[in-house]
Amino acid sequence: MIANTDKTLAIGKGKSSLPAYFWKHKYLYLMLIPGILYYAIFCYGPMYGAVMAFKDFNPLKGIMGSPWVGLKHFRQLFALDKFYNVFWNTLSISFTRLVFGFPFPIIIALLLNEIKNTRLRSSIQTAIYIPNFISWVVLGGIMVNLLSVENGAVNSLLKALGAKPIAFLSDEKYFVPTMVVSMIWKTFGYNTIIYFAALTGIDSQLYEAAKVDGAGRLRQLIHITLPGIMPIIIVMFIIRIGNIMQAGFEQVFVLYHPGVYGTADIIDTYVYRIGLQEGKFEFSAAVGLFKSLINFALIVIANRLARMAGEEGVY
Repeated sequence: MIANTDKTLAIGKGKSSLPAYFWKHKYLYLMLIPGILYYAIFCYGPMYGAVMAFKDFNPLKGIMGSPWVGLKHFRQLFALDKFYNVFWNTLSISFTRLVFGFPFPIIIALLLNEIKNTRLRSSIQTAIYIPNFISWVVLGGIMVNLLSVENGAVNSLLKALGAKPIAFLSDEKYFVPTMVVSMIWKTFGYNTIIYFAALTGIDSQLYEAAKVDGAGRLRQLIHITLPGIMPIIIVMFIIRIGNIMQAGFEQVFVLYHPGVYGTADIIDTYVYRIGLQEGKFEFSAAVGLFKSLINFALIVIANRLARMAGEEGVY
């Protein structure tokens, strides 16, 4: 009887303290409002339009007033040879970016962690972080000027060295590597900061104990540093896997042209051309929904594998 009374009092106390807890931390929750509004308006709100993928959309009738057609647009999608081409291009570009782009900021963060001069380290961090603020529109113009076959700085240097000029942005063989390198250069600074922040959270006493035991830099890296940042590496990897169908619309859209459609045309640019330029909104909605389902399945599988391996996932 006494135990039940204590339990009831504890529950009542918890309920009454919840409003007080929110009031105590009201400013922190107020700071969440812009983020919540962003995702509500730009992420969850547009999900209403996914219904269009199952309808024969008529702008005059609206989404809900248009007649249902079931999986008609998906059947048309899978019957197109062009779709398989852009699907393969998306996977190819995304996996190339993942293989070469994912470990690069980790390596840079580990190298920065070895720099003991605080001012030098901060200067390097600032220098590599600046490209993150440059939009792909501006960066695309810079790349066109630098990589121009006729008078670009890079090809002028190659000519001066006696080599033949390379059509970086007009030859399908070089277009994807050029995209991957520029993507790494633009984004690795931001990701490096994430991993470097994780490195600062490792207990320094672990390194001191390892030095006492005679462990060198390499053994400290293998047995202390990498295990210490492994949780954040797993989380970032799962997020990247969940975005594997996002091959970088802004970058591709700014740099590509019909001459490199064979390797550069991805699902996002295909949806843009079909949906906005040709007015097939319901067909483009079907393509976008298909892409989102694949991303969702991949992030669930990657998270499950991470938890099976003993690591913490994103949920």
